[in-house]
Amino acid sequence: MAFADTYFHRLMLDPLLIVELAILGLATGFLAGLLGIGGGMLIGPFMTIILSALGVSADLAVKMAIATSMATIMFTSISSVRAHHQRGAVRWDIVKGLAPGIVIGGAIASAGVFALLKGTALAIFFAAFVGFSATQMFLDKKPKPSRQMPGTAGQLAAGSLIGFLSGLVGAGGGFISVPFMVAHNVAILNAVATSAALGFPIALANTVGYVISGTDLPNLPPHSLGYVWLPALAVIASCSVLTAPLGAKMAHRLPVAKLKKIFAVVLYGLASYMLWKGLHG
Repeated sequence: MAFADTYFHRLMLDPLLIVELAILGLATGFLAGLLGIGGGMLIGPFMTIILSALGVSADLAVKMAIATSMATIMFTSISSVRAHHQRGAVRWDIVKGLAPGIVIGGAIASAGVFALLKGTALAIFFAAFVGFSATQMFLDKKPKPSRQMPGTAGQLAAGSLIGFLSGLVGAGGGFISVPFMVAHNVAILNAVATSAALGFPIALANTVGYVISGTDLPNLPPHSLGYVWLPALAVIASCSVLTAPLGAKMAHRLPVAKLKKIFAVVLYGLASYMLWKGLHG
C-alpha cells in the first residue's frame, strides 16, 4: 500500500497526536521507574492503534509499534536506573551476568526472526506473552527460600532468553527478568531496579537489529529508520525520561505488590486488543 504523503504529514503534525504520544511517554516512563519495565507492554498496543489510524497496514503497524517502543527504552532505562542506583538498589553483579546473553538473544530476535514473522503472528504472540506476564504479576508467587541465582552459564542462558523474547515483543524485559530474579530470592525492589538497568542493553541490541532488518522496506511511513518511527520515538522518549525518576522514587514508598495487581488488570485488556488485532488484522 502506498501512502498519501501529504495526508500522512498532516496527521503526523496534528497537535492531538503529539499530546497522545506525550501522555503515553509520561505514563510509560513512570511505570518504567516504578515496576522496572521498559514500557513496551503499553506502547506496543497504543502505537499499533495510532499507526493503523494513520493508514499503516496491520502487519507493518504491529512491527513498527514493537520496534519504536523498544527504541524508547534506551532513554527511559537510563533515566530510571540513575534514580535506582542513587538509592543503592541495583544489583550490578546480576546485570553483569545477564547482559551478555541479553545482547546475543536480542540480536538474534530483532535482526533475524523478527523480520521473518508476520506482524499478525507477532501480535498473537505478544498477546499470549503479556497475558502470561500479567498472570504472573497478579498471582505474585513466592519462591522456595533455598533458591539462588544460577551461575555464569545459567545467567548467560537466562539472559539470552530474556533478550530474545524482548526482541519479539518490544518489551524491556522486566516482565521476564523481574519474575526470574524474584523466583531466585532477589528482593522485589532490587529486582525492579536491576531490571531497569538491564533495559538499556536489551533496547540497544534490539533497536540496532530492527533498523538493520527494516532497511529498504517498501511503504514505510515518512521519517522511519528501519522499523523505528522517529517522530513517535522523539516525543515518547522526551516525556518518559521526565517521569521515570518519579516512578523510581515512588517504588521505594508505595506497596508495589498491590500496584502490580492493578497493572496486571490493565495488561489483560491490552493483551485482548493485540489478540483481536492478530486474529482480524
